[in-house]
Amino acid sequence: MESEMSPKAKAEYNLGDAEADQGIGQIDHVKPSTKQAHTYYSTMVSGLVSGGPPALIYGFIISFIGSLATAASLAELASMFPTAGGQYHFISKMAPLRIVKGLSWVVGWITTFGWIAVAASAPFLSGTMIQGLLVLNYDSYAFQRWHGTLIYWAILVISAIVNIQGSRVLPVVENLSLGFHVVAFIIVFVVICVVSPTKHVPEFVFVDTINNSGWGNNGIAWCVGMLSSCYVLVGYDAAIHLCEEMKDPRTDIPLAMVGAVLINGTMGFGFLVAILFCMGDLKSALDTTTGYPIIEIFYNITGNSRSATALCSTIVIMAGLASIPLLTSASRMVWVLARDKALPATTWLSKMDERRQIPTIAVAVTSFLLGLLGLINIGSTSAFNAIVSLAVERYSLKVLLPVHGQWVVMG
Repeated sequence: MESEMSPKAKAEYNLGDAEADQGIGQIDHVKPSTKQAHTYYSTMVSGLVSGGPPALIYGFIISFIGSLATAASLAELASMFPTAGGQYHFISKMAPLRIVKGLSWVVGWITTFGWIAVAASAPFLSGTMIQGLLVLNYDSYAFQRWHGTLIYWAILVISAIVNIQGSRVLPVVENLSLGFHVVAFIIVFVVICVVSPTKHVPEFVFVDTINNSGWGNNGIAWCVGMLSSCYVLVGYDAAIHLCEEMKDPRTDIPLAMVGAVLINGTMGFGFLVAILFCMGDLKSALDTTTGYPIIEIFYNITGNSRSATALCSTIVIMAGLASIPLLTSASRMVWVLARDKALPATTWLSKMDERRQIPTIAVAVTSFLLGLLGLINIGSTSAFNAIVSLAVERYSLKVLLPVHGQWVVMG
């Protein structure tokens, strides 16, 4: 079945391809979005409760294979149609003419909401983990949800300032972040393997299923636990939404996307195996008062709060650094959707800052929306987590629809 597309639409997107090839010239190359691999271990509680270590191990393998396959497919599409709209522009190239407008609109909104949810998850993780470390180190600290929201807002403000005022140094920030990520991975990996006083048997890591989720069916519980593994591998399409600011998007985007999955997957799996073998008592990790099992795991491994804080600080820093490029990609989706007149106040939202050559208004509005999400945490952390968890589901949907369309077009 061939995709139906009008000559006018084809002409419009051929022009778009040419504009994208020229680029704004700000970004020579976008490094793979690898920072989320380091934050995975703070979100592993879902997998530990719903399936236990085997769910994390095999769930990660399945997620890695699936993410690599979809990244390769999207990379091919991005090299053919390098536009900032990404998935919904791909849909417009491949969907039948009778449904192209509606489907493109739906995918565009799903992509935008998905990116906003992902962009909210990193600063929230960093902020609430700082609270967890305060609980670990200071018995007198009284945990309050609004404290976490204030830290969340502070990280958002810093991310917005870097995106607006420091837009020209974003590639440098990304390079430094990647270097820190690799060095931190090596240090933490070596420390937990060498210092850990206990080692679990292989059966605990690869065989013994644990289901404390409340689901009567282990299969359902295992699928729920896979969300932890899926989260670490989202975000590899970030480069697509910056393609109009690259000099060579047809080459750089595929390299960034596939590279992100390969680096995240390799480092993530190695770290996961090390953590599960060295984690110590599982019950104490799940019952921790810090809110994050990884904090208790590091405490069990090192035997003192200062060393655990030092190890956890790498996760806090990486989550904070990840907030910057995540905001960048989310704001570009808001901008391009407004440019295509799929959002309210399109003329205002789609304005480009002539001096900085970035969509300053879109960055500010996206930051404001993310700030509003933080208010939900004051009322209920569970409600905030439920909304942010949509990131994985929405992300999966928005990447699978274009891939399915590619299969249809290719017959």
